[in-house]
Amino acid sequence: MQHVPYKGGAPAMVDLVGGNIQLIFATVSTALASMNAGRIRALAVTSAKRIEQFRELPTVAEAGVPGFSVDNWYGFQAPRGTPKVIVAKLHAEINRALGMPDVKERLAVLGIFPFTLPTPEAYGDYVKSEMAKYAKVVKDAGVRAD
Repeated sequence: MQHVPYKGGAPAMVDLVGGNIQLIFATVSTALASMNAGRIRALAVTSAKRIEQFRELPTVAEAGVPGFSVDNWYGFQAPRGTPKVIVAKLHAEINRALGMPDVKERLAVLGIFPFTLPTPEAYGDYVKSEMAKYAKVVKDAGVRAD
């Protein structure tokens, strides 16, 4: 496979739909409209588990690349030193909002399927684990910021 760098998912999707390239790794939010219109065929999801909304799609690991797991995620950050009581309140309210049916429905239309973590500390642990995972990827690939 030849890597072709793009300045974002949208230009890559345009080239995929236009037949200029044969394959991309795209976020669901980038691919969903083209998937729904039948312009592209999804092969797998990159997450460790299948996505509930696309149960028919295997994970990349299930499709033949054991251990493959890449998630696209978003999170909220607060400045260092923010009082724990404020962080806890923000965490609770964000999780509450993300659990609301109308919010979930609106995000699903955009191809975004939220998951929440039980505590701010669990979120911090998740971020640390993701940073360590990708630091290893960068090191193993010999990526440099020249």
